Amino acid sequence: MGWLRTWRRRRVLARRRIDPELWRRVTGALPFLAGLEPAQLERLQQLALLFLAEKQLSAARGLELDDAMRLSIAVQACLPILELGLDWYSGWTGIVVYPGDFRVRRAEMDEDGVLHEWDDELAGESWPGGPVVLSWDAVGSAGRGRRPGKPREEEINVVIHEFAHKLDMANGVADGVPPLHAGMDREAWRAALASAYEGFCDALDRGRETWLDPYAAEHPSEFFAVLSEAFFEQPRELRRRYPEVYRQLALFYRQDPASRLRA
Repeated sequence: MGWLRTWRRRRVLARRRIDPELWRRVTGALPFLAGLEPAQLERLQQLALLFLAEKQLSAARGLELDDAMRLSIAVQACLPILELGLDWYSGWTGIVVYPGDFRVRRAEMDEDGVLHEWDDELAGESWPGGPVVLSWDAVGSAGRGRRPGKPREEEINVVIHEFAHKLDMANGVADGVPPLHAGMDREAWRAALASAYEGFCDALDRGRETWLDPYAAEHPSEFFAVLSEAFFEQPRELRRRYPEVYRQLALFYRQDPASRLRA
């Protein structure tokens, strides 16, 4: 049914548009878009328009989503797939937005068969085959530096982070290895990210301050998601610290954000 999807998307692009002033306001608040060529910005706008047509954004706990909020989420979600296409987000539709961080009940059985339960307070979460859940407090702070009263490790781009998880899950499991393109070397990917991950975890174990969010040590999938944030928001620093990781991410995302930034 690919022809039908293509027809519907062409119809959306022919019949809908994003208000130019709204587009300038939303994209102007996201400094990591700097350096995109006019053709790339046009493609990003088209992807965002299709994203909003195909995904269902809903608000929770009394939050009211306006057009600027919806567009901001769409733009940030579509940046990673700028050269990949919207089909990478196929198989699910829902995005739920809370006003602030939300709680999720967790349960885990330990080696002795004892069930442990606790509440996690999150800014975002992605479910395999299911929705993406976001905190607007975190979404709205993207690109603005440290949030007042928040520690350094919470300087996150929650949209890029959670949608990187969606890309990771495209082959069925979140393990830090998304479906790689033809011509990419799976072993080179694993070697680059595993080496960086082990060094990062070792630095944390030694009590050293880390450049990346310490949450990246939770699992290789979280490491990939945090690296993806850095790839788009601080590409030159990521390239300097982890050149092999940067190279693999550039091959996967088919983008080189470090090269498009002005000196």
